[in-house]
Amino acid sequence: MAAPTPLHDPRRRGFGSDNQSGVHPQILEAIAAANGGHVGAYGDDPYTERLQHVIADRFGQGAEAYPVLTGTGGNVIALQSMIPRWGAVLCSASAHVNTDENGAVESVAGIKLLPIASDDGKLSPELIEAQSWRWGSVHRGEPLAITITQTTELGTAYTADEIGAIADYAHSHGMGLHVDGARLSNAAAHLGLSLKEMTMDVGVDTVSFGGTKNGLLFGEAIVSLKPGSLHGFSHLRKADMQLASKMRFISAQLITLLETDLWLTSAGHANAMATRLADGVRGMPGVEVTQLVQGNAVFAILPPGVFAPLSQVAYFDEWNPFTREVRWVCSFDTTEAEVDRFVAALGDLLK
Repeated sequence: MAAPTPLHDPRRRGFGSDNQSGVHPQILEAIAAANGGHVGAYGDDPYTERLQHVIADRFGQGAEAYPVLTGTGGNVIALQSMIPRWGAVLCSASAHVNTDENGAVESVAGIKLLPIASDDGKLSPELIEAQSWRWGSVHRGEPLAITITQTTELGTAYTADEIGAIADYAHSHGMGLHVDGARLSNAAAHLGLSLKEMTMDVGVDTVSFGGTKNGLLFGEAIVSLKPGSLHGFSHLRKADMQLASKMRFISAQLITLLETDLWLTSAGHANAMATRLADGVRGMPGVEVTQLVQGNAVFAILPPGVFAPLSQVAYFDEWNPFTREVRWVCSFDTTEAEVDRFVAALGDLLK
């Protein structure tokens, strides 16, 4: 039988999102190695068992991993298992759970989100304080958890001290702290910290660890960092349709990502390409980089009339059409040549 013909142009590249890239070759090899033969389903397999040891090595002893299919599903179940249905979750107004998950936490888990405005996407104890009130009232969702995104939806990264301060605030007020770590690896690469130093060491209770945005075909892991931080997770994972029957293929990917330094080198490369892109466009007439580049995303305002022709050079998102702010995201496979061609194309359009 002839090899399948691609239905897309493999030469097409862009800066739309890191989940638009392909799969890292080492991840494809891991999937192939896990194939063949029969093993137990629904996590009763040697790969998911091995993953527990790998997660404990990266996040700290006592950490437990629960593979899931999607980031949105993982966030829903993590928060659902942290608090009762009448509880509320404090989050940044720009957080992925609030802006890009179609209300899944509220519609599926039945949990109220309490968004907090933040210019850089980051929360602080001072900002959280404004929404931390009315515990015990039947008239308002009771603030029982905080979720932060690392890196944020605006590409900024929390320092370990900033996360620790939020964790201290949360625990002193009877709340748990969840980290939406879709790009946690990018934050670690930027900060020069281990995953443990950014999470368990500073008091985080639960992490949604992202793989899809860092070279995986699919799959994430919910990581419990404290005994008792998740209640009924295994049952909720099934009820919320996130229990993969062939879980070995998620676990095998995560093992390869985390057992070596692939998670760090891939994220670090994506970060470096974003920095190169930002440095290349700074100073161009009418171009303003609007956020600190602390991960693999660049936010910038373009002059009028530039978005349409530039997006034909390489696809990317118009983040805010009213302000002409755009987002450029780099991936594990973004090359210096691609960045330089894109920067040169923008320069030509501005002449």
